[in-house]
Amino acid sequence: MSRREPHENVATVLVDPAALRDLELDLVTLDLWVWPVATAPVYPDAPRAAFQLRRRMVEARRGAWDLAADWTPVWISFGDGWRRGDDPLPWAAHVALYDTLEHHAAHVRYRRGLGGVPRLSVARETEPR
Repeated sequence: MSRREPHENVATVLVDPAALRDLELDLVTLDLWVWPVATAPVYPDAPRAAFQLRRRMVEARRGAWDLAADWTPVWISFGDGWRRGDDPLPWAAHVALYDTLEHHAAHVRYRRGLGGVPRLSVARETEPR
């Protein structure tokens, strides 16, 4: 039996660029992290990947999401505070994410459910010795 490569559980969200900072500030207080796909370190050509992802998401909604045609595609990942080893994310993590997205409903478009992307790493500050 082969094991799945380590991955990051993420929500893929289109965000109005004018609202991105406010959304990010609300999410970071909940230990949820915003990764603009265009600058994600997991793609050799991240801007192209972001363009393709945004296009697929908008076109899949056949006109319903046309206002998001130039919005920023982001991944939202879960911080260490939500992790319990190899256990699945607790339901409370999902609730925190979707409640926050609903609070910003006028400025985000997303489909419920998580996807997986290669591990995203956060540069952590180390304490001086």
